[in-house]
Amino acid sequence: MQPRNAQLLIFHPTYDLQLCKRSIEEHTKNPERELEIYGMKIESKVTSRFAHNVVISRVVNQANESKEAFFEMELPKTAFITNFSMTLDGVTYMGAVKEKQVAQQQYQQAVSRGQSAGLVKASGRKMEKFKVSVNIGPTKKVTFELTYEELLKRHLGKYEMQIRVKPKQFVKHFQIDVHIFEPQGIAFLNVNAKFLTNNQTSIVKKTLTETRGHIFFKPTLEQQRKCPNCHETILDGDFIIEYDVNRDLSAGSVQIINGYFVHHFAPANLPIMPKNVIFVIDHSGSMSGTKMRQTNEALLKILDDMDIEDHFAIIPFHSSAEIWKNAIHQATPSTVTEAKMFVQNISARGGTNINDPMLKAVSLLNKAHQDKLLPERSVSMIILLTDGDPNEGVSNPTTIQQNVKSAINGRYNVYCLGFGFDVKYSFLEKMALENNGVARRIYEDSDAPLQLQGFYDEVANPLLLDIELQYPENAISDLTQANFRQYYDGSEIVVAGKISDNDLDFLTAKVFAQTANENLTLKVEVQVSEVEDVTQQQQYIFGDFTERLWAYLTIQQLLEKRVSAETNEKGNLTDRILELSLKYSFVTPLTSMVVTKPEENKNERFVADKPAEDEKIRTPKAQHSGPRYKSRVRAFTSVDSDPHFIVSINDHSDAICFNVDGKPGAILNLVTDPYKGFVVNGQLIGVKEVKDNKKMKTYFGKLGIASNKMDVKVEISTEIIAINHGDDEITFPWSETVSLTKESFSISIVKERNLTLTMGDDAKFVIVLHHVRKNHTVHRDFLGFYTLDSHSLSNVTHGLLGQFYNEVNAVIRNISPRLHQDKLRATMIVKGHKLRVRRVSEKDYRLDSNRGINIPCWFVHSSGKGFIDGIATDYIVSSLFNSLHS
Repeated sequence: MQPRNAQLLIFHPTYDLQLCKRSIEEHTKNPERELEIYGMKIESKVTSRFAHNVVISRVVNQANESKEAFFEMELPKTAFITNFSMTLDGVTYMGAVKEKQVAQQQYQQAVSRGQSAGLVKASGRKMEKFKVSVNIGPTKKVTFELTYEELLKRHLGKYEMQIRVKPKQFVKHFQIDVHIFEPQGIAFLNVNAKFLTNNQTSIVKKTLTETRGHIFFKPTLEQQRKCPNCHETILDGDFIIEYDVNRDLSAGSVQIINGYFVHHFAPANLPIMPKNVIFVIDHSGSMSGTKMRQTNEALLKILDDMDIEDHFAIIPFHSSAEIWKNAIHQATPSTVTEAKMFVQNISARGGTNINDPMLKAVSLLNKAHQDKLLPERSVSMIILLTDGDPNEGVSNPTTIQQNVKSAINGRYNVYCLGFGFDVKYSFLEKMALENNGVARRIYEDSDAPLQLQGFYDEVANPLLLDIELQYPENAISDLTQANFRQYYDGSEIVVAGKISDNDLDFLTAKVFAQTANENLTLKVEVQVSEVEDVTQQQQYIFGDFTERLWAYLTIQQLLEKRVSAETNEKGNLTDRILELSLKYSFVTPLTSMVVTKPEENKNERFVADKPAEDEKIRTPKAQHSGPRYKSRVRAFTSVDSDPHFIVSINDHSDAICFNVDGKPGAILNLVTDPYKGFVVNGQLIGVKEVKDNKKMKTYFGKLGIASNKMDVKVEISTEIIAINHGDDEITFPWSETVSLTKESFSISIVKERNLTLTMGDDAKFVIVLHHVRKNHTVHRDFLGFYTLDSHSLSNVTHGLLGQFYNEVNAVIRNISPRLHQDKLRATMIVKGHKLRVRRVSEKDYRLDSNRGINIPCWFVHSSGKGFIDGIATDYIVSSLFNSLHS
């Protein structure tokens, strides 16, 4: 039963990397903090690569008034949250995993009442952030406890467990306690804590026996100081544990607990197979500049690393595809030298045609195998690298996937590398999974070449082909995947299942595969009772790990199958994933966690989901001198139609909208950043005819975007796009699909639909072209403006939209009870004003320029008065490129 005055939390994902209400500076400069984390313990138990992690944080409010205490923890993307609880005033508020659809309904009800949300959000390349807050009274304490589990994946010869350490303050009782049990024996165990200096590494205690490892880190308050007498803590970084187990040429290791088994197979001492690689490389216009340079740099290194028995081909593509030397060639020194010269001259231009080069790659492999030019025992693969969606030739993603799958017919592996955040990752993921491969995101950063080389290293040394693991018939059920196309050096195959024969004395596992030279058969046999006894004797290991590992692995594999499944099969897979997620309390893409949170006189609901890889996230940039910069990701702001402004509020869980009444010809400032010299303005146009003395509707007919720093001005009308960059003047019509990329900016136009403008690291926008019926008697063509990213603009940015690039917090109260959502009325408290608002829906045309997508929002009357700073006429400027105060 829920305690009285409890508030129900269902955590909902957001993708905002803003700091909590207190800045880092406030955390580190004030030693006498009102909210103190006086205890933090991270305890991990790893058995046979399956990690069970518990994070406990204890906070006390030392103030004489109630305070909001935050709990934040970053955890690996591959992990599943399994439990969360808060203990306050002796009462524990537990989490419960529910079907996402049920949780979302509760969440939407809460949003309609104007309530805020807790957070689970993407955070960088490998991590997700879990965040929640609770009000605690004077001198009161709260204990947060989070549990998550993951199967550690072997990568380039080692397992890695990453623990993010970021309390951002001194913690009186802080410790990390990690126990590892590996029956195969631990080959090595390393700890890498980058936040520790060389003379501090002795704080980390490490013990290692044949099968057990223990890591213990418990710094005193003095040891947590960056320097004597300073108030900055060293506890800010990654605590990484790396290890591997002993291996030989055997069928692997089998563990059994409570009727569930797990089989790990990663043989050593095998010869490397030759590989045949087709590199399909995007060099469309959007790849120009840094991306193309980094790609070429990585390709040069990869070519250097190829073995002389390997074969390769290179297919650069843009609007069309070309094949280097029009065939697959052996990686001899002279051929590699020629290829490197070719790669150095690859430049970017044109559109993105993915279908044709992929089919050419398949055709090359088919012909080479048919002509017996390739070793019979070899691994053939296609590696696709692209940074955009197909917009030339066959541009329908589903058709391309079908074409590639049909052409390959299960014979080759496809690996898809998505460069940057604009790429449609789900398209690449499905194409890879349908063809025995994987997709990987390559992050736009200085180490992009290392990311590309790192991926290639994973597939550079194939050891086995067509691996099949067999277990006793009629004695095993619910088996995870047991057939694999290939096995690469440094990785591992894991199979789990249930022993359905209770009288089974011995479990036999057989492995059949092809090596570079012969067919391989291996066998391992274990006595069920003996193996169970050995594992259960380890007192610090949670006993049902094999069953939970089986459930974790089953869910992960079903999620992969679901990506490429047909409609009927997809429904069955969804049901099975949901069943297992609920049974084992895993927060997966199909479930959400509901938590009860104590609050006075409230009944709020929030949802905690698992972010999808296809969500576009951005790593925060380093800060500079001058105005403070905030890490903002996709803070939704837009203006469209007549004109309707939409601004996200309360960590993007809701939105506020308003109209601006203006006169045709008036130019409104949308964004001004005086520190960056950046400006966005829009000029209003009116309808052709006004009847019956009605108020004239206006739209944006022209937009001006300028950056003094980049020396660029872009003027966008409903007819053309004109760009002035230094001494260059370039004009594009809306009637073409084209991309242009410079070092400082890029523009991508989709014919008669929209354009995406990226201004260096500062901002990214989408401008939508709205066509009305030709010769319409009233309306004209007009433009819509959407902010995708403003993460590097300064905190002094202003304008009708720019003032909202810093997150807006608004409180919605006194919602009138109405039968229909679109008739709700409420009071909004924002910027010190109390405003009457009503619930409406406005259109977001970014993805569908014809019909748009409905965005529910609270409408502010009188041209946003009370919500915007000043009044709407304050934002009128004299020309299309003038800033607000020039």
